[in-house]
Amino acid sequence: MELTLERPDDYLFVKRVDDTGITVVDRTLTRSFVLGMSEIVEDWPVTDVTQMRAEHASPILELEPEVVLLGTGRTQRFPPTEVLAAFLKRGVGLEAMDNAAAARTHSVLAGEGRRVVAAFILGS
Repeated sequence: MELTLERPDDYLFVKRVDDTGITVVDRTLTRSFVLGMSEIVEDWPVTDVTQMRAEHASPILELEPEVVLLGTGRTQRFPPTEVLAAFLKRGVGLEAMDNAAAARTHSVLAGEGRRVVAAFILGS
């Protein structure tokens, strides 16, 4: 699914989401990653949302988001309670959704200038 025709200059954006990967600007990533406004944390070690642990939140929280979008693959699934608690303790909202919805929502929030971070789970 192609998501954008225009190229924003002030933040990284998802151009395409499909079953084989996610294209950020002009680069297709096939392993789980974290997308900040101006940087990508590659090879994020999560391949299944049900296996997430609180320590997996660290690379996301280091980007100092006000809201986190958790792309859980082809379908929406929710992380364990301990993961939700790790974000809650820091006062950061976490929304779980499928990867395509997370990409679309990231584009909207980033376009509004919000401090949004999207974490995409791939390979599950």
